[in-house]
Amino acid sequence: MRKVFLFVCLAFVLLPWTTLPVFAKVTGQVLLVEIQTRYERTDDMEAGFVQEYIGKVMKTPQKGEGKVYLKKKGMMRWDYRVPNQKLISNGSTLWFYQPDENQVCVSDVEKVLKEKTPLAFLAGEGDLSRDFKLLNFNEAISQKEENYIVELAPKEQNPVLAKLVLTVDKKTYYVVQADVVDGLGNVTRTRFMDIKTNAALPNSLFNFTIPSGTEVLKMQEPFVSSPAGKGTPSK
Repeated sequence: MRKVFLFVCLAFVLLPWTTLPVFAKVTGQVLLVEIQTRYERTDDMEAGFVQEYIGKVMKTPQKGEGKVYLKKKGMMRWDYRVPNQKLISNGSTLWFYQPDENQVCVSDVEKVLKEKTPLAFLAGEGDLSRDFKLLNFNEAISQKEENYIVELAPKEQNPVLAKLVLTVDKKTYYVVQADVVDGLGNVTRTRFMDIKTNAALPNSLFNFTIPSGTEVLKMQEPFVSSPAGKGTPSK
């Protein structure tokens, strides 16, 4: 359970960095372009988040929550209250710390990033319109929600990402929810709250000092080698 949200943390580093102007008519393609434009103009952000991993064979979804900080050049920090864990990147090194297990997994960011996937946004190289095809664009079915729903699929086959669904607030144009659907139909859902952008977050926030006595595992494979984000660690 402690690693189940690791993949989505990496995959959606871009998504909450978006606010769009009000258009007379918004289309799916326009929305993608504006998301890309806003990302390129945003230096950093912070938000609260809630996550659910909904497995096809699971009776009860696994849940997590906490606060996320993101900054250009691959810097990010996911501080989980539930479960007790941290995912931190300074742009070159990635740490996944589990204090209850007294373990930290360490990887080079370059091994995690892959061109033409959502992870490429960590390096500022991703492009939603280039890397994804638009499957569907609708308003939310519920009359209580004033949202747009955008469904995307990667143009190149990806076993851990079959579909990406973005929920965008119609009034503010924030991306308030992002769903990752893998090839088996499992869904990892992340909802963002209290989004703040361009807060001049210090680079020091994205460094991690390994506590004395913590077991250090070196990741030989990208964290995204499975839907739950588990790589193959070695001591």
